[in-house]
Amino acid sequence: MTTIWPELELLLAKVQKPARYIGLEDGSQRPHHDQRQVGWLLVYPDAYEIGLPNQGLQILYEILNERDDALAERAYAPWTDLESLLRARRLPLFSLDTHRPAAEFDVIAFNLSAELVYTNVLNCIDLAGVPVRSAERRPEHPLIGAGGHCTYNPEPLADFLDFVVLGDGEEVVSEITEVIRDWKAGGRTEGSRQHVLRALARIPGVYVPSLYEATYDGTALVAVEPTVSDAPALIDKRTVADLADWPYPRRQLVPLTEVVHDRLNVEVFRGCTRGCRFCQAGMITRPVRERPAEQVRHMVSEGIRRTGYDEVALTSLSSADFSGIEKVVAGTIADAPNGNAVTVSLPSLRVDAFTVGIAAEIQKARRTGLTFAPEAGTWRMRQVINKLIREEDLYAAVESAYSQGWRRMKLYFLTGLPTETDDDTLGIAELGRNCVEIGRRYHKGNASVTVSVGGFVPKPFTPFQWFGQNTVAELQRKIGLLRDDLGRGKGRPSANRGVQLKWHDPKATFVEGLMSRGDRRLGPVIEQVWREGGVFQEWSELFAHDLWVKAMADHGVSIDWYVYRHRTEGEVLPWDHLSAGLHKDFLWHDWRDALAEVGLPDCRWTPCYDCGACTGYGIEHIVASATPPAGGSQGTGQDLLGGGAVPVTLLGRKPEPVVAAS
Repeated sequence: MTTIWPELELLLAKVQKPARYIGLEDGSQRPHHDQRQVGWLLVYPDAYEIGLPNQGLQILYEILNERDDALAERAYAPWTDLESLLRARRLPLFSLDTHRPAAEFDVIAFNLSAELVYTNVLNCIDLAGVPVRSAERRPEHPLIGAGGHCTYNPEPLADFLDFVVLGDGEEVVSEITEVIRDWKAGGRTEGSRQHVLRALARIPGVYVPSLYEATYDGTALVAVEPTVSDAPALIDKRTVADLADWPYPRRQLVPLTEVVHDRLNVEVFRGCTRGCRFCQAGMITRPVRERPAEQVRHMVSEGIRRTGYDEVALTSLSSADFSGIEKVVAGTIADAPNGNAVTVSLPSLRVDAFTVGIAAEIQKARRTGLTFAPEAGTWRMRQVINKLIREEDLYAAVESAYSQGWRRMKLYFLTGLPTETDDDTLGIAELGRNCVEIGRRYHKGNASVTVSVGGFVPKPFTPFQWFGQNTVAELQRKIGLLRDDLGRGKGRPSANRGVQLKWHDPKATFVEGLMSRGDRRLGPVIEQVWREGGVFQEWSELFAHDLWVKAMADHGVSIDWYVYRHRTEGEVLPWDHLSAGLHKDFLWHDWRDALAEVGLPDCRWTPCYDCGACTGYGIEHIVASATPPAGGSQGTGQDLLGGGAVPVTLLGRKPEPVVAAS
């Protein structure tokens, strides 16, 4: 078996964190390579400590390694210190499990969870020794694929990816394997790469960019259309209908070094119908599919027993909506092995579902910080974004937490939202101060709130996909308003001292917006930024705003056209040939409702809005009582179509390295 370990081991003493590159985690696998198998290298294009906890990658890793005709290993983007050493010694990107060169795999597949990793994708392809542009690859080169939320608009990366998967990967990854297996058995002859790409395009949910042509009329995109009969005009996402069939990961990876979200993670349900208009995750993962409670309990108990973790996160887009959440939390704590205390984390908490009961159950074990996400500072603004929680909902949740012993919490907000005024922005500071004062009723002067503010980026397949993003200068001005209002001599100085303000760099928000709604003409921009050294753009110490501005100017790309202007109803959008299962007219009407400040309740409590997401899945929409039952949602996974309440913190929202603080 080929491995670069002997050469790599000599380099590890020269890098900052050698544990990133040795593998050997509990739960890792060292598959035996056989030419009859399809070899997958699953890559998270960011540093190991960010990518290791990613559940999507771990799920596919297990599923593929259970197949007789496939194997899978993992890789992460090497940090700049190791990359320099690898290039100097002409060593390639490698797998973490057996340290095999990346180019020896049949597929190199990237998880795309954030737009700012795009230059890292190119860097990893190049470091693997594979041509960066798909048109230059030959049959002996690996196929380059991608999945994840960013693939709902993969057009900026169209020149570099051989195939893209939309939606859930559990089933489609096996279908892709079978196509590539047959290609390998046929000898991967000259000219056969085009044949295998056309075969992949026939798989539902798989998009092959090279089989489509984009046409323009001046600056306007006219269409993205297939050039061959094998490629469908519209690519629909893949949806796993029943999570009970996929109880993965069974053997979650336990790292040897510190990583983010270092705990046991168990997904309790997928999807959300609360309809927060800014939230791409809630739109593209519909319909709601709940995991059976008994399966959750089993996955939790087995995971804690095997890993030794003393913290478990019950993950979803709104974890408190899970049927019988209090019983699951109580059972998790009570059933902890050897009487050890287990902390239960609900990383996606809904403000109006966080009750004293839930707080009391969680506080029986070690308390960690809580995060709530009101998202906007005023009720008017929350009606615009359809985050229908009132101040009293937030204050009740905060009081529940403080009354049960919590002393600190985090509030997450967006700024730059449609129709936002300065009063809306200043409402963020006011909510923070009020929460501090609630905490001090229970803990005197020892209660604090971190207010984290991110610039809003419109995303594809949301009602806000037509909105013109705020400029860098405008976002900076709004952050300045908050800093001034929370100054020590302003308003209520005592409460101000309990609020710590953090914010995402508006310049990084601009680049994220550029990639989010861009088209194929941005490919050369990404490539130039990468070739000029712009990697790890999610990290403040490496973010290179000037490289992006220069590359856009060099290629004649208008910042206003791609980022700051409003779109029109009839405009062709770069992702119109892809489908997240949502009717475009539903999204447009919801955008108009936003501008009219009209909030829409969850379809659990109203007649169906006909968004299109449930079509074809045999889900019977059940209209519940006129008002949600007190204390949160009730019912089974069948009738829990909307999850019953407002999602607060998004599942998988990564730590934001590009952050400043007051």
